[in-house]
Amino acid sequence: MSAHKPDAGTSPLIRQRTGHDLGDCVRVLAEVHERDGYPVNWPDSPGTWLTPPSLLAAWVAEHNGRVVGHIGLSRSGEGDAAPGLWSARTGTLPEATAVVSRLFVAPSARGLGIGALLMEQAVAAAREQGLHPVLDVVSSDTAAAALYERLGWRLLATVEQRWSPEQTVSVRCYAAAN
Repeated sequence: MSAHKPDAGTSPLIRQRTGHDLGDCVRVLAEVHERDGYPVNWPDSPGTWLTPPSLLAAWVAEHNGRVVGHIGLSRSGEGDAAPGLWSARTGTLPEATAVVSRLFVAPSARGLGIGALLMEQAVAAAREQGLHPVLDVVSSDTAAAALYERLGWRLLATVEQRWSPEQTVSVRCYAAAN
């Protein structure tokens, strides 16, 4: 079986996510979860998971008229390790960070640079607000970690997080380059 090569066709479009996009985002997220196991724990309400109360903004990637990717930018919250690590390293408050999260790209649209375009959008938005972008990624997600490192993000630390009484997860914490 040959690998599906994405149709370069038109350039991907990155735009602010609207409420009308949530259904498409959940569909793409389900494809990503099925293929890659992201998110590790499938949320009871995926639309709500994509719209946490701490969300500052979210964007989608469109390619050939279809939503094929997503990224969010949030205020730091309980359970985010990277803001505290960045704060300790720089002497700034965790509130001076913005957490890049909920990044995913449809398997059929990979190889078009969509993840990098989404990251660029989130980083630019954080910086416009005077915030330093940080993120946490499950250590087993080596493809995501490789993307962040290719984009110049710096590994702050790898930490263990307790997600539930039965689940401890190793998480890599990154900060965008200055």
